[in-house]
Amino acid sequence: MTHDSDLRSGPRHTRPRPSPRPSAPLARVLPKTDEPPAPAPVRAAFALWLTAVAAGVFETVLAVIGEVADGDASTGDLAGGLALRVAVYSAAVLVAVRMRRGGNWARLTLAGVLGVFGTLSLVVEPARRLADGHPLGEAFRDLDAVDVLFGGSRLLHLTAVLTAVFLMFRPAANAWFKRTAR
Repeated sequence: MTHDSDLRSGPRHTRPRPSPRPSAPLARVLPKTDEPPAPAPVRAAFALWLTAVAAGVFETVLAVIGEVADGDASTGDLAGGLALRVAVYSAAVLVAVRMRRGGNWARLTLAGVLGVFGTLSLVVEPARRLADGHPLGEAFRDLDAVDVLFGGSRLLHLTAVLTAVFLMFRPAANAWFKRTAR
């Protein structure tokens, strides 16, 4: 038996309805990352790793501009340095994504490789200059806008890395990594 309301509504569509879109941009980039939900320290550490990479990219752009403007680097030197940085930054993002998904190996890799060796690479040159007897005030003489931007970015970079490492090993993060065990 057909009802009049069925005739008025037209043919029934058999296409499946689209599923609701995730509300958070991170859910689209990292599907199925919150089973079990990542604690706030892990989510913050992930954001800080991305911040550190962005700061590193910005520092690289400033360094390349400086090298080109000064005429100090050959195309081969620039290309080699850029290729290395692209590889390191890409690997850092990929490993950070795995950490955000619950990979304990990724957390340990980020802490060891970037937390230790990456931090050393950021501070070794300034430390070497101080060890060679250059006064701290000398570093601040004759600064231009690019130097100030570079220094600010380097400070942000270093702060992001150290804070991310700290957050990845907070008690809530430790418990979550044990539960997810990927």
